[in-house]
Amino acid sequence: MKRVVLVPVRSEEVEWSAVRAQGAGGQNVNKVATAIHLRFDVVASSLPEEVKARLLALGDQRISKEGVIVLKAQTARTQEQNRIAAFDRLQALVDSVARPPKPRRATRPTRASQLRRVDEKVQRGRVKSLRGKPVD
Repeated sequence: MKRVVLVPVRSEEVEWSAVRAQGAGGQNVNKVATAIHLRFDVVASSLPEEVKARLLALGDQRISKEGVIVLKAQTARTQEQNRIAAFDRLQALVDSVARPPKPRRATRPTRASQLRRVDEKVQRGRVKSLRGKPVD
């Protein structure tokens, strides 16, 4: 299934570097640099300003204080597959903040829900009062 891209990330703005992958994999891991480090500078990018602001406001550990997104892809055996996987993850991150959040509409609790809450509190208080020492 094809995912709808809301705000496309330009590949010219992405910096790639190939590094050796970690973990098991035999001699191939020790010889070939198949893992990909992707770096994307949010502040210097051509993304709309409101998307940049929402991206930088995320509490994501992959976004540095300077506003650079750093992703590492090392699941595939080839550099090209890891490059595609990293770029897809970056695009998914940008798409997650592309739509502005729906504003919250303030509502009031119903009278019945307020009464249920108070009744539950009274019942809980009765249960707790039975835990004390008996009074003669």
